[in-house]
Amino acid sequence: MRHTISVLVENKFGVLSRISGLFSGRGFNIESLSVGETIDPAVSLMTIVTSGDDRIVEQITKQLNKLIDAIKVIDFINIDHVEREMILVKIAPKKNDKTEVLKLAEIFRGRIVDSGASTFTVQITGNESKIQAFIELIKPYGIKEFVRTGKVAIAREGIKKTK
Repeated sequence: MRHTISVLVENKFGVLSRISGLFSGRGFNIESLSVGETIDPAVSLMTIVTSGDDRIVEQITKQLNKLIDAIKVIDFINIDHVEREMILVKIAPKKNDKTEVLKLAEIFRGRIVDSGASTFTVQITGNESKIQAFIELIKPYGIKEFVRTGKVAIAREGIKKTK
């Protein structure tokens, strides 16, 4: 099962290494990782996506809680939350496909963030399925390159998921 784990940590040298080592030491892959400073520059928030057995991921979250630099650990598996990713896609459509590419970007609420003589760079934000759907639809028009952020997540106010 897929888990999105939020870890509030002290913003110190080596914290990322210790946390990733905890995952690799147990044979777990980190599918995506996003780290950024919070309002307090001494604290960072890590959003980690991994897949695995619930029992073993529970062990990992308990061990994350034991780390000195970890302030708070949340596994979003049973918490209603909002998740988002972002991609930047550089597309090189043929001359007669440019309008279609612009329409697809608009349908997905994307923004053209750069334009060149033969390319458009489109920014799309959304959940994983929206991002994947856009990628699949835009492939025939000529993706030159794309970059994708890791997932970020935040709990909805006062709502718990029911199993």
